[in-house]
Amino acid sequence: MDLLDPLLLARWQFGLTTLYHFLFVPLTLGMALTVAIFQTAWFRTGKVKWLHLTQFFGKIFLINFAMGVVTGIVQEFQFGMNWSSYSRFVGDVFGAPLAFEGLMAFFFEATFIGLWIFGWDKLPKGLHLASIWIATIGAWFSAYFILAANAFMQNPLGYQMAEDGSRAEMTDFLAVLTNPVALAALPHTLAAAFMMTMGVIISISAWHLVRGQNIEMMRSSLRYGLWGMIIAFGGTALSGDQLGLVMVETQPMKMAAAEALFDTACGADASFSIFTLGTPDGTSELFSIRIPFLLSFLSTHTLDGCVEGINDLNMQYTTELFPQFADQVDGNFAPILWVTYWSFRWMIGLGGIAALTAVVGLWLTRKKAKRDVPTWAWRLAIWAWPASLFAILVGWVFTEMGRQPWIVFGLMLTEDGVSPSVPGWTVLISLVSFTAIYAILAVVEVGLIMKTAHAGPAPLPGPDDPDPRERSVEDTPTTVY
Repeated sequence: MDLLDPLLLARWQFGLTTLYHFLFVPLTLGMALTVAIFQTAWFRTGKVKWLHLTQFFGKIFLINFAMGVVTGIVQEFQFGMNWSSYSRFVGDVFGAPLAFEGLMAFFFEATFIGLWIFGWDKLPKGLHLASIWIATIGAWFSAYFILAANAFMQNPLGYQMAEDGSRAEMTDFLAVLTNPVALAALPHTLAAAFMMTMGVIISISAWHLVRGQNIEMMRSSLRYGLWGMIIAFGGTALSGDQLGLVMVETQPMKMAAAEALFDTACGADASFSIFTLGTPDGTSELFSIRIPFLLSFLSTHTLDGCVEGINDLNMQYTTELFPQFADQVDGNFAPILWVTYWSFRWMIGLGGIAALTAVVGLWLTRKKAKRDVPTWAWRLAIWAWPASLFAILVGWVFTEMGRQPWIVFGLMLTEDGVSPSVPGWTVLISLVSFTAIYAILAVVEVGLIMKTAHAGPAPLPGPDDPDPRERSVEDTPTTVY
């Protein structure tokens, strides 16, 4: 292995910076909705606890949003730095959704976040509430336009090749936006983002409750987080099922790689392995725990459906669909099997663990519980958030690594997208630099969020304090910055 191989280093750099940026994206998507819901509860009930929870989680939302903006900018630069051939190839298609994301969604979102931050004592309560809801919708639109661009890499639509074959030219913007992959990925991404946010809320709430701090408010946020986790897990599972059907239709090799299925199987033979041990090259199975029919059901929604295997797909790709690329990949169009196999299972398993934690938490904190919640349960809840976090991260690893060796499925191999004139040592310098900068930003992000989380929300008013419902909005201390 050439350690200064520009392709290898560029892939590592893009993977690390993308996953790092994605640490902040789901929390922004989910926390924006949470803050909007809490503020709506305050607006409708006048209960000050919802106001304080809005302020408290609003601070965490703003810290995370700012960090997401900083880390997201690097993604744009990387296209031109290390992937110039790819940028030239897809630039005509990507230009429109990325422009919509930047100009219409991100600026739209940032504008209303600004109104929300500085409008507490200046805007009517209804308009101020509307600003956080509009910012939330803007964040979701931003995610959609990014997913539409990514969907073109998974399932190219709405384009034609230039006469010289050097690039893809967009012919139908609506087809790009309504790509079945994007339409299926959006609800799955939003549900997973909300699930990850619920993990953070559960952890913060449990940290305060085990110490006997802010009990009334933190119990409300805990119950919200527990119920939200279960609902989000259900949404993630249902939307993931639909995304799986689209994946089988558009990228059958990815589903075959998710199961390490070499030969086409039907019915009971199309089983799903919970755990497998195989030979080092991954071509033979030594031991596995399997559920008959499950892979068939996941792929076709029938118990007698057939799932194409890697060997049959390689033959089809080599002889019929993509013979011009066969020599470059030595006739093997499959991704790295151990990555796709285990990332698919870790995604499902970690999500299930997070949801199970929420079910246990609801049982232990129910009103009719005869015993106090044991300390070990609180401490376990504090560390429940990594399960939902890593579930969504390995889900993206599966999505992107499962597309390999393609950078644009069926049109361009990843090795053809790298910048041809960038030497490996320059990529190495930028890789080390970005890693160091991101490490510093991680310390700052974690430090700020932990400081805010430990401080907790403002205490509720005591019996001798004025009733907050009798105050005007101008007299209510509601600054979040």
